[in-house]
Amino acid sequence: MPGLGLDERSSRRLRQELPGSVVVLPGMGEAAPVPPLGELAARLAEALPEGPVVLVGHSQSCQVVAAAATDPRVAALVLCGPTTDPRMRRFPVLAWRWVRTALAEPWWQVPLILRQWLHTGPRAMAALWRTASPDPIGARLRRLRVPVVVVRGARDALCPAAWARQVAANAPGGRLVVLPGAAHMVVQTHPAELADVLRSVGAGRATG
Repeated sequence: MPGLGLDERSSRRLRQELPGSVVVLPGMGEAAPVPPLGELAARLAEALPEGPVVLVGHSQSCQVVAAAATDPRVAALVLCGPTTDPRMRRFPVLAWRWVRTALAEPWWQVPLILRQWLHTGPRAMAALWRTASPDPIGARLRRLRVPVVVVRGARDALCPAAWARQVAANAPGGRLVVLPGAAHMVVQTHPAELADVLRSVGAGRATG
């Protein structure tokens, strides 16, 4: 699933490395009213193919895939840069971390990101943030019985190291993978490395 404001274009290079399908929802590729998180998860579940499926979430969509991971077709969960650190609910903290992360990203991807943001629109993006950011992802992960891998870029201030370790620790058997040199947009900037991670959790069979 794409991150906040992003759409299927964000994972184009990744899907060239490893075929998979993309589900876009309000705030994540759709400029539509954002429903409660439970409904977003239900819509994702409705779009899943026959299992087994490895669900991959990026950034804000990590909350949605975590909520949908109780579906029996889900065989594993990969969370790329989860952004539910409670400290980021304060706007000054969020703004500072966003700037730090943006400066660490390669500038060639800026036009691609802006086109996706414009397509989704600021209203849907803001609504998704308000809906998803308070969700207790740790509590959801503790109830899962499937493998969970958290992927973090080493330069990602939106998903700091301590937070990524905490998210991984919440899942039974969860593990953390850090991609050197990467920041927050690992799906776009490090597709080969991320594809290797997905293969290691069985993403070669099916990816949602």
